[in-house]
Amino acid sequence: MSKAVNQEFVMCETQRVKNEPKSFVYTKKRGYDITRDPHLNKGMAFTLEERLQLGIHGLLPPCFLSQDVQVLRILRNYDMKSNDLDRYIFLMSVQDRNEKLFYKILTSDIERFMPIVYTPTVGLACQQYGLAFRRPRGLFISIHDRGHISTLLKSWPDDDIRAIVITDGERILGLGDLGSYGMGIPVGKLALYTACAGVKPQHCLPVMMDVGTDNEELLKDPLYIGLRHKRVRGQQYNDLLDEFMQAVTERYGMNCLIQFEDFANANAFRLLQKYRNQYCTFNDDIQGTAAVAVAGLLAALRITKNKLSDHTILFQGAGEAAMGIANLIVMAMMKEGTTKEQAIKKIWMFDSKGLIVKGRSSLTHEKMFFAQEHPEMKKLEDAVCDIKPSAIIGVAAIVGAFTESILKHMAALNERPIIFALSNPTSKAECTAEQCYRLTEGRGIFASGSPFDPVKLPDGRIFHPGQGNNAYVFPGVALSIIACGIKHISDDIFLLTAEAIAEQVTDEHLAEGRLYPPLSSIRDISVKLAVKIAAYAYEKNIASVLPEPEDKVSFIHSHVYSTDYEHFAVDCYTWPEEAMKIQTVHI
Repeated sequence: MSKAVNQEFVMCETQRVKNEPKSFVYTKKRGYDITRDPHLNKGMAFTLEERLQLGIHGLLPPCFLSQDVQVLRILRNYDMKSNDLDRYIFLMSVQDRNEKLFYKILTSDIERFMPIVYTPTVGLACQQYGLAFRRPRGLFISIHDRGHISTLLKSWPDDDIRAIVITDGERILGLGDLGSYGMGIPVGKLALYTACAGVKPQHCLPVMMDVGTDNEELLKDPLYIGLRHKRVRGQQYNDLLDEFMQAVTERYGMNCLIQFEDFANANAFRLLQKYRNQYCTFNDDIQGTAAVAVAGLLAALRITKNKLSDHTILFQGAGEAAMGIANLIVMAMMKEGTTKEQAIKKIWMFDSKGLIVKGRSSLTHEKMFFAQEHPEMKKLEDAVCDIKPSAIIGVAAIVGAFTESILKHMAALNERPIIFALSNPTSKAECTAEQCYRLTEGRGIFASGSPFDPVKLPDGRIFHPGQGNNAYVFPGVALSIIACGIKHISDDIFLLTAEAIAEQVTDEHLAEGRLYPPLSSIRDISVKLAVKIAAYAYEKNIASVLPEPEDKVSFIHSHVYSTDYEHFAVDCYTWPEEAMKIQTVHI
């Protein structure tokens, strides 16, 4: 049974040829339209028959290559690039030309390529987006398009959109307001949807909501590609987002997943609360970061040999990530049997103005929730010495915040101190893996937001620092949401996600210093996570795809994108000979 996937009537179906399943693609496109469409283009992997039928014979060299040879060519070109930004631009050019080849390369060595297509290199790419810009990707919606967003959505060539990542560019990683340059983040996130979990790329749409920028350097930059005025805020901003959410669901349905990414704190919290019970939406900076951080803490408990509620946790930072992690920690502690009030007392926060305590002026509603009865303190080191935490978590993008003195204090206070330097990119990390392991004499339980190389101590021990990458979370969560048709995403799903990730950490991983399974197995991790969420969704009656599949593993696998090339063919067949007989007369 054929299934339409876009306006050009591209159809896929599986047929049996010589008792073997073979996937065919039918398209009305011909000639250059084929070779310039990244969804369809196979380069020199087109067979002679395909070239003749599609009208591209002569447009390609008279040579026929396998996908493996194409991968080899790309890798050799990749190795010739002198820096990571050039490598990023090169890989994005492959994505523009040949989508399946791009994802074949990413999945061939995800540990090697993820730091290029996402953090930390994507941060540099966003900063240099005007220079790196080659071809528009995604949908750019501006504040001046109010009242016409539904029309803009019709400009996108694919009708069957299942997942959207949207940003307004105000808080890109730890780099601040990058305005329209922030489009690199939705593009990178959705690339990981496909590479890490197999979400089909033709079902994904990156969106940049351009309302201006307060970054003076960008406003003066002749290469800047966004609106050249200060950010529009207030009711106009709110109306734009409301219109966007409504237009998306009217065009793509209520099951369309909308992931908010890199919005400033003030907007991130309120938009999540505003939309989470109306639409299928989540904020990865708040909820995704929470799940991956709590997964690391749950894995660390197998080293510390106690419960999460036995720990006192101090956050450096009190923004989106900190609040998301803290709230999920409270849920996890309550699941252990701790009361909500007791759990909150285990969590301390330190922001740009000092320790968050009751009676301190200008606290937001979110910060008030975790304010403790304690004198004010202005230095993080003093807070560490006084509170005596067993875990410190950095999420404020203040490079070097975990000083030598703080790390030594943590080692003196705890047999196995937990030290998470989660800020991105690497240049914003609170400490390096080497600093943590060296200053705690190898006793620190370390995780970071961006990757660090293995660390060898003077005594010969080698540690492989765990990377608390949100890629462990959002691709698998998205795959299950899309497959099951989950309309609203509760925090219970993210706690389940944290537990599922921690379960996949082996004793061997822990012995190496890893709190997360190797990224090389991310596709299997994501699929297992999606299966677990699917089982939960049907148990709790929050899945809308019915009937409930008996074999949920096969059900999830049926939604996974294949990077192998498909075969093009015309729908060629014959009638019975008598029916094809040409009628004639003798004159």
